[in-house]
Amino acid sequence: MTLMETGPETAQFADLGRIVVIIPTYNERENVELITHRVRAALPEVDVLIADDNSPDGTGALADRLAARDPQVHVMHRLGKEGLGAAYLAGFQWALENGYDVVVEMDADGSHKPEQLHRLLAALRNADLVLGSRWVDGGSVVNWPRSREFLSRGGSFYTRMALGVPIRDVTGGYRAFRSTTLRSIDLHSVGSAGYVFQVDLANRALKSGLRVVEVPITFEERELGDSKMDNRIVREALWRVTVWGVDERVERMRRWRESRRRRRGSGW
Repeated sequence: MTLMETGPETAQFADLGRIVVIIPTYNERENVELITHRVRAALPEVDVLIADDNSPDGTGALADRLAARDPQVHVMHRLGKEGLGAAYLAGFQWALENGYDVVVEMDADGSHKPEQLHRLLAALRNADLVLGSRWVDGGSVVNWPRSREFLSRGGSFYTRMALGVPIRDVTGGYRAFRSTTLRSIDLHSVGSAGYVFQVDLANRALKSGLRVVEVPITFEERELGDSKMDNRIVREALWRVTVWGVDERVERMRRWRESRRRRRGSGW
């Protein structure tokens, strides 16, 4: 389902409760200050949690200075680079323990525009999970090579076919969760670490019967720093989605056979 834009002039989100934007970082010294300022300027009511994986370039120390100047900026220092999924899971736990009602995922590199966050939060009023989508009407990408777009579109298409999820952009990482959604999808059993983490959480939300919607965003390739995408992450995603798809088909077949045995036993 796609919801179009609600203008920032109407984006007052006190009714959603306390909101925190989690920004995971690893060697993002060139970007972390700018993205934090953009979030705070776009929606001054929201808090920011910078989850740093012990960046050797000093990102964590810079984040501490930002937090010292702004009480709505917080920093989580993690022991080392453990992957995107692990960083978000730690951030989710922190947000739940600190009483936030809405938790947002956002990349540090500026590819997710804080100025479009109001679209996700407006849609969350009638949803449990909102995905910022590049591949619905009104969504777009900027400065991407054709190969990267093909990979992203192809990955979402493969996931839709393998898992049967009705989501156009299932790998995107610009998302807004209600805290009730995070509590209901068994975060403790999530083991995926790379970008397949996004697939896992969306699939869990849908299987739990939660309302998941997509809103169009403009995704712009980073200008500073290095992308964390590599072939290992792609291989992990393909393997895990394939395994999940096979497991779901086996489970559906098992339920069908069990249902058939019950009907025969009851004399239907």
